[in-house]
Amino acid sequence: MRTLAFWDTSALVPLCVRQGATPRAIALHKIHDAAVWWAAPVEIASALARLVRMKQLDSSDWSKARKLAKRLADSWSVIQPSNALRAKATQLVERYDLRAADSFQLAAALEWCEDAPQGRVFLTTDRKLREAALLSGFDAKPL
Repeated sequence: MRTLAFWDTSALVPLCVRQGATPRAIALHKIHDAAVWWAAPVEIASALARLVRMKQLDSSDWSKARKLAKRLADSWSVIQPSNALRAKATQLVERYDLRAADSFQLAAALEWCEDAPQGRVFLTTDRKLREAALLSGFDAKPL
């Protein structure tokens, strides 16, 4: 039975393009459906464009990755922005010394689980965000 987990964008990108974390991301995707922050599609597009600029992804692979990201997005549970979520993200920036985008990810995850993160899975490749998720009470798994 598949369960729902919160997927930070850094955990979604390896599902779209081959990276070191891709095998683990695929394995986790087989058992966890994705709850994601509203901005995840933009963040994925940014990550893929950066890989093209760094010449780590050619235009053909970029096109395939973008199509795959769009297909994956069809099944996501998307956490929408709100004033309450923005206020929570502001608190998290101060509490955990996170960047703004990461604080929105963690705030969205907390919104998703209704501020009851115990036993809820949070997936990310970002060490600092993972630590903040652990301190918030999530079962934060690295990729």
